[in-house]
Parts: sequence; structure tokens; C-alpha cells
Amino acid sequence: MELHSKRLCLQSIQNKHAEEVFDYRSDAKTNQYQGWIPQNIDDVYDFIRNKVSKSIDQIDTWYQFVIISREDQKVIGDIGIHFLDENKEQVELGCTLAKSHQGKGFANEALSEVIKSLFTDLNKHRITASVDPANVKSIAMLERLGFRKEAHFIKSIFIDGEWIDDVIYAILKDEWINKIQND
Repeated sequence: MELHSKRLCLQSIQNKHAEEVFDYRSDAKTNQYQGWIPQNIDDVYDFIRNKVSKSIDQIDTWYQFVIISREDQKVIGDIGIHFLDENKEQVELGCTLAKSHQGKGFANEALSEVIKSLFTDLNKHRITASVDPANVKSIAMLERLGFRKEAHFIKSIFIDGEWIDDVIYAILKDEWINKIQND
């Protein structure tokens, strides 16, 4: 599956993307809010082979897009989609962007295409995102995309030997339709 925007192409993650994904995903400082930071290239191959669904819209799986710059054909990030429920109406999104490409609107542009596809092509009802409350840039981006805060769970996720808070943002299909009609 592929999605396209003005500056980006989103493709299903494949082994050919592994080295580029490792380059930005292995940066622990930049990715401090991520749940998965590969320690070596084999971790990325294992992720692609064993953790990512080969087809989109499979219940209780993650589907992964890589974000490719149309300008130079380089992988600059990725978006994961977690298909949550048996009714196939709800999904969770996650996004990672290489440090050198942050602050340029790429994540917003890529997520906008994925959100549009989820609501129009796959007819989803609700999209959520789980965010560390300290990740203020991601929260601001979600709010620009029309997401609203639904919950703040105190010390609910255990990562790297530490309990951290989790904030849930969401947008409904009808909220998204109203947003695009008013933009």
C-alpha cells in the first residue's frame, strides 16, 4: 500500500528500508518517548519480519508505513497503525521522525494522509494516539490535526525501569470531517 502527499510517499515497511530505519530509530535521545529503540540492525529486521502485519486492517496487529521524502527518496520516519478492535472501527497511531527532519511539517503532512485514508478508505470511526505528557511537540501537533485530550493515566506504563504517565488523544470521523470542512 502507498499513500502520497505533496512532499512525501508513504510505503509499507520492507527489509530494504531497514538500514535507514535503524539510522534514525536507534537515536535514543531523539526517540526518548518511543517504546521501541533498536539496539542493532537485526532488531529492525526482526521488527519487520515478526512484529509488523503484512497487510493493513488486521485485528490486533500493527501495520507500519515508512515516510519517504519525494525530494531525495530517503526514509525520514515511520508511522505505525494499531488495529485495535474486532469491529475494525478503532485504530491507534504512532509516529517517529528522524531528528534532521523534525520541525518542518513532515509528520503533520504524513499523519494527515494516513488519517484521511483511515477515515475515507477504511471507514474507521475513531483514531487514538498515546503520548508521554512531556512530549509537548507531539501533543501540539496532534491538537493541530484536530485531536483532543481524552485521558491522562498516572504512572501507567513501565519503560526502561521507570513508571511513566500516558496521555490519550483521539479524533472521531465526524470531528475530522467537520475540521476539514472548516479549514
